[in-house]
Amino acid sequence: MRTRPLKVALLGCGVVGSEVARIMTTHADDLAARIGAPVELAGVAVRRPSKVRAGIAPELITTDAMALVKRGDIDVVVEVIGGVEPARTLITTAFEHGASVVSANKALLAQDGQSLYAAAEQHGRDLYYEAAVAGAIPLIRPLRESLAGDKVNRVLGIVNGTTNFILDKMDTSGAGYSEALDEATALGYAEADPTADVEGFDAAAKAAILAGIAFHTRVRLDDVYREGMTEVTAADFASAKRMGCTIKLLAICERAADGGSVTARVHPAMIPLSHPLASVRGAYNAVFVEADAAGQLMFYGPGAGGSPTASAVLGDLVAVCRNRLNDATGPGESAYTQLPVSPMGDVVTRYHISLDVADKPGVLAQVATVFAEHGVSIDTVRQQGKDGEASLVVVTHRAPDAALSGTVEALRKLDTVRGVASIMRVEGE
Repeated sequence: MRTRPLKVALLGCGVVGSEVARIMTTHADDLAARIGAPVELAGVAVRRPSKVRAGIAPELITTDAMALVKRGDIDVVVEVIGGVEPARTLITTAFEHGASVVSANKALLAQDGQSLYAAAEQHGRDLYYEAAVAGAIPLIRPLRESLAGDKVNRVLGIVNGTTNFILDKMDTSGAGYSEALDEATALGYAEADPTADVEGFDAAAKAAILAGIAFHTRVRLDDVYREGMTEVTAADFASAKRMGCTIKLLAICERAADGGSVTARVHPAMIPLSHPLASVRGAYNAVFVEADAAGQLMFYGPGAGGSPTASAVLGDLVAVCRNRLNDATGPGESAYTQLPVSPMGDVVTRYHISLDVADKPGVLAQVATVFAEHGVSIDTVRQQGKDGEASLVVVTHRAPDAALSGTVEALRKLDTVRGVASIMRVEGE
């Protein structure tokens, strides 16, 4: 074993960063044995230096993150501060000064991963980011390495624990959205401002990363179609149960049937109770991968939190340190396919549509005519009526999303349709 330690700079010491520092200290001997050399925490960049941080020597604390990454004796920079800037500048500066980088920054990778990959390649350094998607679940490395010889066709997953907790609570207890969100906040699953989670921004960033790796093409955050889950109601869950389904906020990345394009999207969807993702409860994450040779694979586990995310960071740290010792680098960007990202309108999917209609003869025929005029085939229809009002629930066969959206707009214009109570896609079949 080499006796000279590999030096690590830590950018950020919040929930994840402090856990990374703790594990590096308490598991130092094990990490050294696995790497082949000791690792030493050489500096920790923070915004509030006066805060007491147990287990971290005060002399390691600095507010000058730029000076830390420019030191020249740093082997690996661990970035867990999040956001686009100053993280992007700090990471590229780290590469310029000879350090490899381990990051958990999904927002930056989804928005500008290309420039980070380019900087890493230019300076012959590693960029690892297992912790950016699905917390402790090994997912990035299996896609980048284990499935590198296979053709991945679809990635379907629950990649946000907060939203899964809320939807699971609504499903199992009958709670409304606001009530379930309040419980998630009280338990620490939801932030004071939960917008990034419940509106799908967090999941969309992860979908961009997963699609880029899975399909060997560049997918940016702006390429991902996104819908939040704030409009999901108890009535939607009741409808889902009648169909033998539940509702999840899904990140879906697909290769087109002809192989000429890809899509990436995030939205609530009904999935059959028989699908493995339907049984994912609480704040857990799970990702379902479909590949030509490997078939169907499922990755499941805790998707957030200090310890789970730190586990992924430390796994990357070990891999990067091993590469440093062997004067090697791991896989970089693979975007050779250069596939275009198709808009949501081209996606072929199914709809569950609930309509409030007049309870009189001919309504169903009018509605069916609208579907036919837009080239959308109806799978099932359920109608209930009372006192001159009725509800009509239509489940379609698969059709282009643009055709389905056009159908809904035409339905709204019918005199016999009082309103569209809910619209939800059906996946996992």
